Amino acid sequence: MKFLDQAKIYIKAGNGGAGSASFRREKFVEFGGPDGGDGGDGGSIIFESDRNLNTLIDYRYAQHFKAEHGNSGGKKNKTGANGKDLILKVPLGTQLYEEDNNTLIFDFTKNKERYLVASGGKGGFGNLKFKSSTNRAPKKKTNGKNGEEFWIWLQLKVIADIGIIGLPNAGKSSLLAALTRAKPKIASYPFTTINPNLGVTYFDNKEITLADIPGLVEGAHKGIGLGDKFLRHIERCKILLHLLDITEENLVENYKKIKIELTTYDKKLSKKKEIIFFNKSDLLEKKEIQDKLKNFKKKISKESDFISVFSQKDINKIKKVLIKNVNK
Repeated sequence: MKFLDQAKIYIKAGNGGAGSASFRREKFVEFGGPDGGDGGDGGSIIFESDRNLNTLIDYRYAQHFKAEHGNSGGKKNKTGANGKDLILKVPLGTQLYEEDNNTLIFDFTKNKERYLVASGGKGGFGNLKFKSSTNRAPKKKTNGKNGEEFWIWLQLKVIADIGIIGLPNAGKSSLLAALTRAKPKIASYPFTTINPNLGVTYFDNKEITLADIPGLVEGAHKGIGLGDKFLRHIERCKILLHLLDITEENLVENYKKIKIELTTYDKKLSKKKEIIFFNKSDLLEKKEIQDKLKNFKKKISKESDFISVFSQKDINKIKKVLIKNVNK
């Protein structure tokens, strides 16, 4: 499935139906009074979040959305039918913005959450509404009001308990696949992952959601590599799992490269709780791993451990650590 995290769409709520101007026409009733019914209300545009969706791709190809108009009123004081509301489903984590793409309208943070963004027009009045003691046979009626219409932006920011970050080829996609049932593309070249991938894992009857954020590189905030396109998705993650390739020589430098990119994009990201894992431990001798960890911890005093994504024992160890931290 193709990934899209931003879209601009035009929405138009339904217009209200016109009121009716009619008079009773009954046998033996010489002067039938007014009996025009009111018009029905126009349908509204309502957005609903759905945790089973993870892309806005449907809004790339269809950009205009209109709710039904209300029906006109009828004789015998019949009110026109209301127009049907249009329900537009979006992924959990979607934000609605005004046309300037800066003014926030609504932020979907809960599943099945609904927000009415454009109201349908009210139906017009039939002539029965204008009957009075001085005007027994009014011909006046009113048209329905127009429904609201405007352009809006949809922006998706992935919501996950854990955001997996790190340089390209650190093994983030392999880790996500080992922890969950997600099936991200995996290969031994940079930028295999070009879109965020989501997965859910379970441990001790507890559930956590993980997001594999595409590989960051030095200068990402300037547009290098995949640029800062996906840094926004880290904002919603409760905890960051920083994955490093332990076979690399400059572990401290590699760690700092990512931290600099996060801080440059948004200082708040550097303050998020972080867990560090060193991957590919199956490729080195135990003594070499211990020496590397010792040197790293001299300069970076954060919780860290080494793993191999091919070890089920290590995968269970990671799950236990993640569950413990998410539920603190």
